[in-house]
Amino acid sequence: MKARLMDTGLHASRQFRVKQVDEYFLNSPFHFHDTCEIVLIEEGYGKRIVGDHIAEFEQGDLVMMGPDLPHIWQNDSIYFQQRKHLRVKATVLYFDPSMVMNLVAGTTAERHVQQLFTSAARGISIQGDTHACIVEKFSVIRSTDGLKRMAVFLEVIDLLAGSADHHLLASSNYSHAMTLKDTGRFSDVYQFLMMNFHRDIPLEEVAAVAKMSPTAFCRYFKARTQKSFVSFLQEIRISHACKLLRNSELSILETALESGYNNLVNFNKCFRNITSQSPSMYRKAMRKK
Repeated sequence: MKARLMDTGLHASRQFRVKQVDEYFLNSPFHFHDTCEIVLIEEGYGKRIVGDHIAEFEQGDLVMMGPDLPHIWQNDSIYFQQRKHLRVKATVLYFDPSMVMNLVAGTTAERHVQQLFTSAARGISIQGDTHACIVEKFSVIRSTDGLKRMAVFLEVIDLLAGSADHHLLASSNYSHAMTLKDTGRFSDVYQFLMMNFHRDIPLEEVAAVAKMSPTAFCRYFKARTQKSFVSFLQEIRISHACKLLRNSELSILETALESGYNNLVNFNKCFRNITSQSPSMYRKAMRKK
């Protein structure tokens, strides 16, 4: 898979674009681009990577990302069987942040909008009342055009700039250190891991996906992601385990096996290291919510 800078369709004369997705599965590779992006998942589920952050996504997932932040949304393996009852639907907004900053320059909103874009450099997951309001705005954006669409888009930015209903995704020390060639290689590796995390993955096998020796791959992975390959794989597995604990009746042991662990003690240790809770505590807390 060749690496490339993704063309979002924005040009000097077109600084705001709406893209609607309706497919069997999401097919964009791990990539970055020079625009801001807001993604609303309307149908579908799977895993997403934003910078060095790994999480599950599902219907209602709403994320804003700043320019040059690498990311990928990958559906779970069942989607690649192209079953007729499964579709992925999403609305994506691309826009040039300088266009928005020019519009708010000299106003009381300027500082808040600038802070929003600073936060978006790490990726923002939007939640709560703000999430509900923006989902409604997206439905208007999909059904309008011209000045009406632009006006509602600016309302979305205003809502985000004035809200605390969000959390940052990539870690505070994350630094985008990837070239176009890197994103192509990592796209192959990430897609491989997200399709195979549930089984034992020898280091030699994943290194071969990257076309590198195991030793070189480990050094390369750590240099580009600021975390070890083992830590990254554990985060994918625990993220999947969290989804199972929230949404299924599987036992803790069954959850561990489905998430790639054949040892319950190891699963409990990794789960606590990443979430600061035991699996049973996590399930109880999620059910209270």
